[in-house]
Amino acid sequence: MLTQTLVFVLETVFGLFTLAALARFYAQAFRAPFRNPLTDFVVALTDFMVKPLRKLIPGAFGLDLASLVTAGLSQMVLLILKVALLWPDAFLMPTFWPGLILWTLVCLFRLSLYLLIGVVLIQALLSWVSPYHPIAPFFAALTRPFLRPLQRIIPLVGGVDLSPLVLLILVQVTLMLPVAWLEAAVSRLPRLVAG
Repeated sequence: MLTQTLVFVLETVFGLFTLAALARFYAQAFRAPFRNPLTDFVVALTDFMVKPLRKLIPGAFGLDLASLVTAGLSQMVLLILKVALLWPDAFLMPTFWPGLILWTLVCLFRLSLYLLIGVVLIQALLSWVSPYHPIAPFFAALTRPFLRPLQRIIPLVGGVDLSPLVLLILVQVTLMLPVAWLEAAVSRLPRLVAG
């Protein structure tokens, strides 16, 4: 019982930190405006890792790779701690370290999709409740690359844009099929995935 509680706390803390680092990466990748309290919080939370990593890992193609590596390292540390708590003998298995890297990548992809779901929901809510809110341009910038192609295909229905709903369905299907398949494939590596 204590172990499960500790795993829950670790997943919550590291998960939120990983989401913050991913949000920073995607915000810079999609050129989202950084002048709002949310991005100030994300930058303040992740700076202690991102700034030193930038000295080792420069950006490329306009991407802040240090933020992405921060997210990856955070997720990897979480997985190592979970394995240490649940299956300490797994470190000796030859498939552990390659499996850990693969599982980290799958987790980052899954968390990126969860982040997209959250951003789309907030952006849709803001567009209905307070379209001129100061934080609205941030969420619009993050969702635009995903919504714009759908908006070209899907007509307005009674003046309502259904592209966010279609995007949410597509993301859920991605989580249910390819991501679930990847998780199942990685979980075949002995004792790597927590139950």
